[in-house]
This record gives sequence, C-alpha cells and structure tokens, in this order.
Amino acid sequence: MQNTLKAPVTFVGVGLHSGAPATMVLRPARTGFGIQFRRTDIELGNALIPARWDNVDRTPLCTRLENSAGATVSTVEHVMAALAGCGVTNALVDIDGPEVPILDGSSAPFVRGIMARGVQPQAAPAVAIEILKPVTVEKDGARASLLPSDSFEIEFHIDFEDAAIGRQSKRLDLRNGAFARELCDSRTFCRQADVDAMHEHGLALGGTLDNAVVVDGAKVLSPGGFRHADEAVRHKMLDALGDLALAGGPILGRYVGERAGHSLTNTLLRALFATPGAFRFVTCDGEKAARLPGQGLVWSEIPQVA
Repeated sequence: MQNTLKAPVTFVGVGLHSGAPATMVLRPARTGFGIQFRRTDIELGNALIPARWDNVDRTPLCTRLENSAGATVSTVEHVMAALAGCGVTNALVDIDGPEVPILDGSSAPFVRGIMARGVQPQAAPAVAIEILKPVTVEKDGARASLLPSDSFEIEFHIDFEDAAIGRQSKRLDLRNGAFARELCDSRTFCRQADVDAMHEHGLALGGTLDNAVVVDGAKVLSPGGFRHADEAVRHKMLDALGDLALAGGPILGRYVGERAGHSLTNTLLRALFATPGAFRFVTCDGEKAARLPGQGLVWSEIPQVA
C-alpha cells in the first residue's frame, strides 16, 4: 500500500549550513503525489519542488533540490530518510526557508514526529523500483553501486584518518523497522579541521556540538561522545537512504557505498535510470510490500534520544 501521514506534524529549528531559522510542516497528501517540498516564503512563481533525483543540484556537503523556476531547499536527506524509513510515500512538506532544520543532526526527531501522528494506508498499491542488474559509479576513490536483491539493503564502508572514526563497515536489511532501530538516531559527523574550513567559507553556520558529532584525531569533542561505536558509518547509511528516496519510489535492491557521499549517490541514480534493462517498476503485493522500509515499525522500537 501507499502511505501518507494521518495528521500534520511541525518541526522548528535552524539549517545546518545556512544557520537560517525554519518551520517545516509535514502534511498528508493524496495517492500518487509522492514527496514534494513547498517554499511557503516564496510568493511569486513556482514554489513546489518535487523530491526527485533529477531535481538534485549536486553538492558535496548536503542534498539540495531545485525546481525549474529556481526555488531550492537544502539538506533534505535526513527528513527524506525518515519518510522512507517510516514507509511514507506521499507527503507535502511545507517549509518557510531555504534549508530543512537540522534538529539533533539525525533523523530520530522526524521519525518520532511522524510516528506520533501515525501513518495512514491508502487505497493504492506501492510501486517499487526493482534492480535487475548491477550499476556502479566511481569518482576520486569513492564508489557506489546498486545490485539486485529481493529486499532493500544498504552496505557501507568508510575510512577516515581520525582515530575516533577509522575504518567502519556495516550492512543492513531495511525491512521490519530496521531503519528506526539501527540508524535513525545516528548524527551527522565531521572533523574539526573541516568545521574550521567550512566556517571560513560561510558554511555550517548553524552547526553546534549538539547537532553534529565533531572529532579531532582520537578525540570526540561533542558532549556524551558517540551514540554508537560505529555511529559514523550508520549515519552514512542514513544519508544514503535519504538520497535513494529521491528515486521516486522505494527500491528493491542492495546499495553498496564505499567512501560515497551525497553527490555520488545521486550520480548513481542518474546512471541507473540511464541504463537500459537495469531496473523495472513493480506493483507491490502484500508479500513484496513487506520487504520495504517502514513495514513492521512499532513505537517502542524508536530510539528515545530525540
């Protein structure tokens, strides 16, 4: 089944990179609507921005969407991951600024907000994108792939020189609420040297030690340290889910990322849809729908950190 929210849910915060305050409201939407953002602060022109791979303006630090009229919204990956992880296929996202609130740097506040309102099944089957043959893209030593699988899996590998992170790998099948249990509370992370460089260029203006995990060599500078020993690779998987949710429907396949980021994952989606025979759209019966993220999610399994 396609799903939407039972009632609107509101989030208030500042953007990680812009530092701009924003109020964002997730609203129910009709079947077939997909996920679309609407800039409520834009009075003239087209303020509706479909959350699709072909509307991504590829940047290294976050995922930014832009419509044909030039309206943009940035850092959509965490809320997109939450919507996908909760099985929401149709929603209107009203936002009164250029960037999604960062909140605590993870998807947990969005997941808890969505589940507190409830998810409403709709009278239409879900349509998934089934991967039929491998597609891989590479750039600057990073690689991202989509491979055939009978469910949606994410596998990720990272390698950082900072001893606080180092090498980490993880693989998860995202069915049965695994996103909420395993990934949604993992926060964005960065190196102190990168923070300093971003500040010099007017970026990360809304970043604090409360909404990102900052490391410096072997030290974790954020209070309380990591929520998970491998929180860094878990957050990369969270980001990948949010970026893949821009495919236009849930994916039945396995994503493998090796040092991959937002831009490379979007390049992978572009390669997928440009490769004849690499995928097909499938209407999900009950058995196929049970393999998708969000199925089997229950309130008691959502992390309590947010």
